Amino acid sequence: MKKYIPSFLRHVGPGVVTGAADDDPSGIATYTQAGAQFGTGLLWTVFLSLPFMIAIQLVSARIGRVTGKGVAANLRQHLPAPLLLGLVGLLVVANTINIAADIAAMGESLKLVIGGSAHFHSLMFGVITVLLQVFVPYRKLAHVLKWLTLTLFAYVATVLAVHVDWGRVLYDLVVPKLQFDGGYWMMIVALLGTTISPYLFFWQASQEVEELRLKGGERGTDDAVKRDLARVKQDTWIGMTFSNIIAFFVMVVGASVLYAGGVHDITSAAQAAEALRPLAGDFAFWLFAGGIIATGLLAVPVLASSAAYAVAEAFGWEEGLERHWREAKQFYAIITVATLVGTALGFTPIDPMKALYWSAVINGVVAVPIMAAMMVLTTRADVMGRFTSGRKTRWLGWGGTALMGFAALMMGWDLVH
Repeated sequence: MKKYIPSFLRHVGPGVVTGAADDDPSGIATYTQAGAQFGTGLLWTVFLSLPFMIAIQLVSARIGRVTGKGVAANLRQHLPAPLLLGLVGLLVVANTINIAADIAAMGESLKLVIGGSAHFHSLMFGVITVLLQVFVPYRKLAHVLKWLTLTLFAYVATVLAVHVDWGRVLYDLVVPKLQFDGGYWMMIVALLGTTISPYLFFWQASQEVEELRLKGGERGTDDAVKRDLARVKQDTWIGMTFSNIIAFFVMVVGASVLYAGGVHDITSAAQAAEALRPLAGDFAFWLFAGGIIATGLLAVPVLASSAAYAVAEAFGWEEGLERHWREAKQFYAIITVATLVGTALGFTPIDPMKALYWSAVINGVVAVPIMAAMMVLTTRADVMGRFTSGRKTRWLGWGGTALMGFAALMMGWDLVH
């Protein structure tokens, strides 16, 4: 066991943490709603998005490792300042809304488990996540986040605790049952927006920079870069696959329990946990609710920190979770404000699902130009040197950009109509 623990911490890197953070409480709510509303009919989308998700995260991680700078710091050198600041501003708004939904879901879930006030629990989680980021250096915080990734196995255990028609599941994976109504396609757009999110690009690239700083901050020899890029590739493949497998299991639970039980409308992750209790029993409820709390503790720091990295890099401020707060006051101020404002939104009459919808719209708008700019950067020798992305990554990266462009157009169509 003593040998296993350091080995686990050594081999789980930014890619796995990024993938796990993608399955935040808001994502869990979206996946559960997809299963509750359409049964197993949308499971195929999880595997459709996977190669594009892997490619774009590989691009962001490669940019961070090769250049030693985050995504926004690189874009600052190649995009007009007003455009970059506009994109970063929208990212901060979307992340803050996402934080609000995640912290509210965590508070509601803890209330379901132990009672008390959901608002008090939410405030507690907001303060805890701020303290973790401000006062725990990256080298220690990274280990905490790595261990939190294991909590996602709660959703695998939930599947084992309920009855699943695996024949139907496998059939719908191989033979997708397409529908041509607006709700079906908008759910596909929501799933794409949940799995391919801009905050993940900024986070993973910046974590590669943090890892580089822990080694002394030097880029190293070409051989050292090659070794790190091989590690990045393996780490990202594992992380994104893990993320989508968890999404798959959450959708299976929604389809097998809620859809089969006649519950077709889920508005939050906490409501999903509560709906499971009478249909699947206390054990499934406890697993699902506990998973919401644990994934929130993982995702909220990622959301807040990615916003802080983007803003600090765009303005050229000192940044980094390894730095003491006195060395990067603006960076930590953004983390604190984004988290506490997100927490405060839970005390207002704002409808969390409508807020999440607008967050998805903003993410869809922001993702496309950022992905396109990243794809251009990763093919430029003056930026990447000899470590430009390979042909397969380029094709899949541009394919993912086109897919998110389609998703943005579909959201625009839905808003107009």
